[in-house]
Amino acid sequence: MQVTRRRRQVEKEYVVLLGRRVGRRATLVTACITTVALATGTAVASTRQFGTDQVGQVTAKGQVVSSDQYISPYGSRLVLNDGKIMSSTVSPDGGHLAAAVTDGDAALVVVDLKTGQVKQRVGTNAADDLRIKSGAVGQEGPTYSPDGKQLWLGQTDGYTKFTVNADGTLANPTTVSIPADGAKHALVGAAVFSADGSTVYSAVNGQNRVVAIDAASGAVKQSWSVGNAPRGMVQVGGKLYVSNEGGRPAKPGDTTINSYGTQVPADPKTGATTTGTVSVIDLADASAAVGTVDVGLHPTAVYAKDGAVFVTNTADNNVSVINTKNDKVVQTISTQPWPEASVGYEPNAVTLTDDGHLLVTLGRANAVAVYRYTSPQEPVSYVGLLPTDYFPSEITTVGRTVVVSNTRGIDARRPDSTGHGTHDTTSSLTQFALPSDRVIRSETRKVFQQNGWTEDAVRMADKHSRAKPVAVPARLGDPSTIKHVFLIVKENRTYDQLFGDIPKGNGDPSLTQFGDNVTPNQHALAEQFGLYDNTYDIGTNSAEGHNWLMQADNPEYTESSAGEYARSYDTEDDALGHQKTGFLWTGAQSAGRTVRDFGEFQQFLTKPSGASWQNLYCDAKNMDATGQGTAYPLDSSSPIPSLNSVSVPGFPKFDTSVPDVYREQIWKQDFEKNGPANLNMFWLSSDHTGGPAGPAAQVADNDLATGRIVDEISHSTYWKDSAIFVVEDDSQAGLDHVDGHRAPIQIISPWAQHDKVDSHYYSQITMIRTIEQILGVRPMNQKDTAATPMRGAFTSHPDDTPFDALPNRTSLTDGLSTPPSCGVDTPAKQSLKAAAVPATKVPADKKSLAAQWNTWKSKQRLTGPSAVPDYANPAQMNHLTWYESHNWAEPYPGENKIYAPNDVPGAYIPSTENDD
Repeated sequence: MQVTRRRRQVEKEYVVLLGRRVGRRATLVTACITTVALATGTAVASTRQFGTDQVGQVTAKGQVVSSDQYISPYGSRLVLNDGKIMSSTVSPDGGHLAAAVTDGDAALVVVDLKTGQVKQRVGTNAADDLRIKSGAVGQEGPTYSPDGKQLWLGQTDGYTKFTVNADGTLANPTTVSIPADGAKHALVGAAVFSADGSTVYSAVNGQNRVVAIDAASGAVKQSWSVGNAPRGMVQVGGKLYVSNEGGRPAKPGDTTINSYGTQVPADPKTGATTTGTVSVIDLADASAAVGTVDVGLHPTAVYAKDGAVFVTNTADNNVSVINTKNDKVVQTISTQPWPEASVGYEPNAVTLTDDGHLLVTLGRANAVAVYRYTSPQEPVSYVGLLPTDYFPSEITTVGRTVVVSNTRGIDARRPDSTGHGTHDTTSSLTQFALPSDRVIRSETRKVFQQNGWTEDAVRMADKHSRAKPVAVPARLGDPSTIKHVFLIVKENRTYDQLFGDIPKGNGDPSLTQFGDNVTPNQHALAEQFGLYDNTYDIGTNSAEGHNWLMQADNPEYTESSAGEYARSYDTEDDALGHQKTGFLWTGAQSAGRTVRDFGEFQQFLTKPSGASWQNLYCDAKNMDATGQGTAYPLDSSSPIPSLNSVSVPGFPKFDTSVPDVYREQIWKQDFEKNGPANLNMFWLSSDHTGGPAGPAAQVADNDLATGRIVDEISHSTYWKDSAIFVVEDDSQAGLDHVDGHRAPIQIISPWAQHDKVDSHYYSQITMIRTIEQILGVRPMNQKDTAATPMRGAFTSHPDDTPFDALPNRTSLTDGLSTPPSCGVDTPAKQSLKAAAVPATKVPADKKSLAAQWNTWKSKQRLTGPSAVPDYANPAQMNHLTWYESHNWAEPYPGENKIYAPNDVPGAYIPSTENDD
């Protein structure tokens, strides 16, 4: 009763505060810059509000998505089943919207805004209405000419130019090329037409310049050097304003980190950029120097109206207002809706209505922030929030109608009767007329509830606290019974792929590819320490997944780069992909905890000659038998200084030609010599598959390494105060009957619940928040701040029974074309169960087909020093893994034949993981 009264009182105070803010005029501070903080709000629920809800389930609070959120947008919704919207533009007459999409069956769709129907699909697939050469799309655009007769789509090395028909459809695709500068592709950002339509100004993101292109001939007429990674652009009179996401060029003495071949000013610990700028180009004077305006971090969208340029500073969570009369920032508008966390809302688009409402999309909050606006120097007043679909990324007005493009729509929920995959991505358009302030206030409370934003989300321990140690303390900084956390990150499996064969869980055995006979250790661990059958990975792929685990977010830069991933895929070596508040390990270091890293977030790997999968496999056996060091010392490293200082360089990063049993031996020798740190991070990647051994063999290798690590820890003196978290980076490589994001996780500890099925909604975010709570690490952003620690997964009555690793039941050397010198692996017969063990023996009538797949596989950068996670097309990779794990005898779920690589349904999808 007391809690209810307090909530009602806070809500009452909140409504009053909103009313005061609407009517109050703020005062400009020195230098004509003011910061306007959003009013605090309240909600009556947190992530524990999900209970046992599942992703995709529609509840009274909205539809559950995999990122610890509900979605229930204000206004009408049009779901697009063609992939994620990367960017969109409304035609000059307001009749159509052109959206660049990826991870689906098109590169561009044209939507009739009057009928709400997709009118045309453009892509590389034969079934598309119009075909083009490349399916890659850039971060910004597409762009209509002022008369609406042309549309330019930004792609990797320039544009595809279309003629716009009278009915809004596109025709006559023509390539407009911008040459590469050495290794730097053009990677265009925004494009802007001159008023007469004769010139297209292009932000060439990959080359740190802006060019003027003759719209008729496609020839580059002029070029200006600007800041790092130019992205957004707008023309005001005779000037161009260009947002530089990577900030200013480096100066002598700056600490710098790489970003696509350019050293940019960056923080020496987090590797995140430290500057953000807008370049100002005088089009009337070709000899004039390019001007610079300092703004916040990661400036993305720029929008101009009525003498002001608005710039969304995505990493700083604010909007800079530039007065075009003097090119000075005269106001900085905070976009922090929730006082508990200062970052992580990711403002990424802005527009101004004719009646003076400034609208800003908050991508990671699934909301539009609404302000009253009068003039550049007059401080705005905050009105409230309106809910959107998943990750709004563009906003515009058509008359009195507001149109929002939502990158992820309703999550990966395309209609599919055979199962869901993470690449079943959707997007959506939501439309509404701006409602009254009263409605906006009501919708604000809804946004707070959908995001789990509550008061006292992070309760800090008192300096003189005498709290009794528990596994997961209620207050950050209070003692935990757990001193050593081990985070084991694996690759790409869904829950059903591994655990669908466990009867007591919510599984579908028809989708199980790597069940008990391939993963006996993980099955035994689930039996001993608990089965979690309602836990979700958020990311679609590895670039996103590792960010979610290390940053509790997939920063907007990576989110918006998914259309081509040409600038960077794994963002370890790109400062633009790092949030300013750092990583899980930097937070642990700040809390005074020790850290040890084994491969996670490593970017570089060197191997001595002769370090083949076979030789490393034999070396691991010798290391295990004799205790000798490795005969093939490897060296892996990270561009991020704070990670290199705590990493074991001999532990390999991603490379499917390195067996995980070798990784386990490198770790074991370090563990026995040095003991564990407070936070120990691992990347065990063999279950990605695609290496020299067959897929079942590689998953079995990963399973055995995992079991041995748990065995070693649980039989050590550290076991009594240890917790091991096992998680996939993402779950993209298979199907799941509940949702493609549902993944197998394990929590292994004397303090973990034992022998239970836990069907509560959990996610990677709640797991990271749990680790933070145990180690006393402050959350990194609003996502993990709002998350509820997994206290229900732990107990106050420890069970110190150790885990005994089980021998593998699937041969680790199955599928090798050349056997290792130490002999093939032959599991003991007594370890086998009744079910058939998958093997990669190709039937005679499938040998020709398998040979085509081997040729395809050889080009996918799965092994060797240049191995790239997820480089392969996901549809093809998943089909190959299914065929091999089912002995080439069973079609992929939902299909009636076994396909050659180029015939796979979905093979036309441009690889969203191609960083070539």
